[in-house]
Amino acid sequence: MKNIVGFIHRVATRKRHTRIVLAPVFAAFFLSLVLLTVFLAIKSDEVFNLSGPVGYPWDCILSLPLLAVGAFLWVWSVLHFVKARGTPIPVSPPPTLVDSGPYAYTRNPMLTGVFFVLFGAGLAGRSPSLLFFFTPFFVVCSVLVLKYIEEPELERRFGEAYREYRRKTPMLIPRLFR
Repeated sequence: MKNIVGFIHRVATRKRHTRIVLAPVFAAFFLSLVLLTVFLAIKSDEVFNLSGPVGYPWDCILSLPLLAVGAFLWVWSVLHFVKARGTPIPVSPPPTLVDSGPYAYTRNPMLTGVFFVLFGAGLAGRSPSLLFFFTPFFVVCSVLVLKYIEEPELERRFGEAYREYRRKTPMLIPRLFR
């Protein structure tokens, strides 16, 4: 893990040109993982002949708020990083610690948004595999990556400022009041 943390730290602190070139590669990799999660869930449902836990109209009624909240968090997080002159991609971060906007409520609002979208897609697509296996597995893997790769790199880059932010801000589940 230290090698991965070191690699991300070296890239994140390099010249802007290197970060700009690598950012789309890392973004495509993450998006591919999200799409692979959905694809594997759909295939699993087909192989095991599974049908959704709820039918029409409940699938729509339950999925729309999840999809809307998830998309809103995802977009708000990305826009907030762009406003801070960076991206949420670890190799092309803003030059300063971002702890405002959605990041005042959770350290990872973008991922929280992705989780909402995946659960909403599971309901909308009537996919029990996505709802009950693949999304929870994606959440667990994401938490491990955050805990053992992203957070050590942020602590290395921002030091005490990040440690204080981590102490007062939850990892994934937002606080409604600061």
